[in-house]
Amino acid sequence: MAAATSEAPISVVLVDDHALFREGLREILESDGDIAVVGEAGDSEGAVSAVARTRPDVVLLDVEIPGDEVTETVARMRTSSPDSRIIILSMYDGPQLLTRLLVAGIRGYLLKSVHRHELLAAVHSVHEDASRIVLAVSTHSLAHVESPRSGVLSDKEVEVLQLAAQALSNAQIARRLGVAEATVKRHMRNIFVKLNAVSRIDAVNKAVAASLIQPQSRAEGD
Repeated sequence: MAAATSEAPISVVLVDDHALFREGLREILESDGDIAVVGEAGDSEGAVSAVARTRPDVVLLDVEIPGDEVTETVARMRTSSPDSRIIILSMYDGPQLLTRLLVAGIRGYLLKSVHRHELLAAVHSVHEDASRIVLAVSTHSLAHVESPRSGVLSDKEVEVLQLAAQALSNAQIARRLGVAEATVKRHMRNIFVKLNAVSRIDAVNKAVAASLIQPQSRAEGD
């Protein structure tokens, strides 16, 4: 295995709800010599907290941990630690889920049937090249990965962004939906992460281009 690109080891957070599986992963990773496990978690809240606290180079995330839906967990991790590369570990090989996770910004998707050398190679690969995506799935899934036209945003995020497309402020959107302004801000942060957007206008334009929302003219004042 190639050495890490810097003197510091590759820092990794492990997320799986089975302690025995995490223990096995830790042994495999730390046997490499260039990888250090800096945190562990067994559910989505613990995972987001561990990633925010340690800001690891790589996160190994089980797709079925208790708590938030996995794309929401990925979005929250990327908000708190944008430079962390997230690799999904899964028993399932489905193109729809893979598509949603790729759009959410994961850098790898490995089936749990992979060999240890494949796991170690994936960790090194995504760490060494921020643009690289590592997939260890069936050719069927790869052939059926779809363009991000639907299922990228939650229903509530679509609703929020549709109102943002009308040039409504966060406060105005909150009043329209009957929620707290902080809730709208949280939805907008998740939208930015999922769409890789740098502004509200950028998010709206990308969502319109992907047919996630309809283009709107500016709304009348509340």
